[in-house]
Amino acid sequence: MTYATIVQQMPADLQIPMLELVETLQQDMRAQYAVRREEFDALRAAVTDLAVAQRHTEQHIDRLEAATLALAAAQQRTEQRVEELAAAQQRTEQRIEELAAAQQRTEGILQKLVIRVGKNTGKILEIDYRDKAFAYFGTLLRKVKVVSLQDLEPVFEQHLSEAEISALVPLDLLVSGQLRRSDQPDDVVYLAVEVSAVIDNNDVVRAQQRAALLRRAGYRTVAAVAGEEITAGALTSAAARSVLVVQDGLKQNWDEALALA
Repeated sequence: MTYATIVQQMPADLQIPMLELVETLQQDMRAQYAVRREEFDALRAAVTDLAVAQRHTEQHIDRLEAATLALAAAQQRTEQRVEELAAAQQRTEQRIEELAAAQQRTEGILQKLVIRVGKNTGKILEIDYRDKAFAYFGTLLRKVKVVSLQDLEPVFEQHLSEAEISALVPLDLLVSGQLRRSDQPDDVVYLAVEVSAVIDNNDVVRAQQRAALLRRAGYRTVAAVAGEEITAGALTSAAARSVLVVQDGLKQNWDEALALA
């Protein structure tokens, strides 16, 4: 049954108002429908946009996940490389320690060799000075000869203690002769010589002390050091102690050393 059939059954004075009411209701419904349609279309468009945004977000997430995986892989490779570098560093440090230990052993060997060579050189020089005593001391003395300490032992025992004799007998070389600048034939002087490749202050002190012991035993003795080289400290000490220095044929402090004899 339609709206028109229903209105025709109503009283005549109500039919027109009722038709107007129905028309108004239909217009309201159409208006509401149109609004809802627009809202639906807007909602559908929003849903579509949201779906597109969701797809974009998912794509972005996928890219982020891929980047994260790549970063994790790179991080793993970096950590592995760091571990390799740490292991290499440890091997390098161990090698350095081994080289340092080897260097230390080599330096120890070299030091021993230097000491041994120095001693051997000193012994060779001592033999050379003993064999060529006149060549080295002939400009200072006449009738130069090498004196054996053993031959003087009876005199030592009369004037020196056992400790003093023990300190004296390691003397490298004892030379005697007549002074060239003296006219007296019995003007004999002794040279207590410490021989070393490199003369140092210890040689100077030993020569002075051993010459003093010989003087105490009654022998006119000059303290002397001889060698190829001399340290600056030893040269200064020899001058201060009036010890004769014989180096490569050159002689220093002779007058001062003779004055103490």
